[in-house]
Amino acid sequence: MKMEKENISMKSRNLILIPILIIGLGFLPKARAVSPAPDGGYPGGNTAEGQNALFSLTSGTYNTALGLFSLRSNTTGNFNTATGAGTLVLNTADQNTATGAGALLSNTIGIRNTANGAFTLFSNTTGIENMANGCQALYNNTSGSENTANGAFALYYNTTGHDNAANGQAALVNNTTGHDNTADGVTALDNNTTGNNNIAWALLPVLTLQRVISILTSATMGLLAWLSRSASATWKLRRAPLSLVSLRYQ
Repeated sequence: MKMEKENISMKSRNLILIPILIIGLGFLPKARAVSPAPDGGYPGGNTAEGQNALFSLTSGTYNTALGLFSLRSNTTGNFNTATGAGTLVLNTADQNTATGAGALLSNTIGIRNTANGAFTLFSNTTGIENMANGCQALYNNTSGSENTANGAFALYYNTTGHDNAANGQAALVNNTTGHDNTADGVTALDNNTTGNNNIAWALLPVLTLQRVISILTSATMGLLAWLSRSASATWKLRRAPLSLVSLRYQ
């Protein structure tokens, strides 16, 4: 409920600020207009260019649709930007940004998603606050939320997994429902499917909590062993002069 109130409050502020900004721009010194004048501008701060772009719009405001069927189904959604053929074609929600053919093509009510690259977040329907950068990143995601995928095919097979971060080509590529995983580097954690709470770099093994504890334990035991050997060596050095004295007077 708190989140919904914050969203409503944020939307209200945006709806107030944008007209004020536009009115303010009207008082700036007039420059020479481009010729021919730009077309594609529609009431409510909407812009559309391309066959059937923003075709179903009713009361939605401040949407930009550029490309064949971009934002075609949007009726009341606000603040969406779709650039490329088929981008956000089924969308009816708010604050989504799609750049690249087929990006966020299946999205219906998912909000605050960002997709940059051909077919990024292609299958997303209800997932929210996902970010995908790179060809087909998060391609199969449907309802998974708050995932970040940077790199071609990153988190490609993810469907409902959430709170994952994949940086690098094909990072976490086979993850389906796993959550709270972090993978950095090309193909990092590429074999993970349903595992959770993993951290991996491309040049290092997967680190689970148990493995981290094991590594720290081993390091601690090694340090204690080294200190023990060091103390023993010091004690022997301290006793050496006494041994020499004893030998001298025998």
